[in-house]
Amino acid sequence: MKKLTLLAALALSAAATAQDRFADVQVSADAVADNIHMLSGAGGNMALMHGADGVLLIDDQYQQMAEKISAKIDELTGEPVRYVINTHFHGDHVGSNMWLRENHDATILAHDNVRKRLSNDSDFNAAGLPQLTFDSTVTLHINGDTVHVFYLANGHTDGDVAVWFEKANVLHPGDLFFNERFPFIDLGSGGDVEGYINNVTTLISKINDDTVIIPGHGPKASRADYQAFLDMIKATKAEVDSMREQGMALEDALGNGLSDKWKPWAWNFITEERWIKTLY
Repeated sequence: MKKLTLLAALALSAAATAQDRFADVQVSADAVADNIHMLSGAGGNMALMHGADGVLLIDDQYQQMAEKISAKIDELTGEPVRYVINTHFHGDHVGSNMWLRENHDATILAHDNVRKRLSNDSDFNAAGLPQLTFDSTVTLHINGDTVHVFYLANGHTDGDVAVWFEKANVLHPGDLFFNERFPFIDLGSGGDVEGYINNVTTLISKINDDTVIIPGHGPKASRADYQAFLDMIKATKAEVDSMREQGMALEDALGNGLSDKWKPWAWNFITEERWIKTLY
């Protein structure tokens, strides 16, 4: 009995700690076009579009952020969320799916592989599964704009989509862009370094110097910022490839490290060590 009581207490403590993590987080909004905002809080950056056809939200962060996200959207638009697009399946991008379906009656759209992966996740509530899925591209004609949603295979995951607001010239590439930091490439979920490079190259070729980019993580960005990110990936990959060609084992490569100029790109989740491991 004492053991069960202790386990219950530990579970409650863990839940409280998880909730406390979000207690002081606020959702901020940055207008990037007449009817589009970049929303930031905890987890992946969101894009909010509003107009006569209703509110469209790109990604929705963690479940614990749902009410704060909803409050910010209500403050900005006074309307419920009608549509949600998930750029991939990670919890910091899909966590509020269920809440938005139950409280806003939102329709959720994602790539086929996002629904497949979430369906196989025993910790994900099935009420938050995307209702509409696609295998390649889908186009929304909404709020006076044409919104292109297109699949980019095997980059960050095997279910990545990017969203481009054509008239507003705003791009949300999901986690195919970590601005000013090393990216997370989920090698266990279909992610691939070469694929990631190819996908970013494709996206950069589709935009211009006036495009505003809402990255999956990091501050609002431009095409030049996205190019600097791609250049970093290629350069650090070349350094790690060179170490491998010299016969260095992974441990030796970690000890050698990357050039000092890349140190500012490291962060708490993807440290230099973890980035070297990914590239190796």
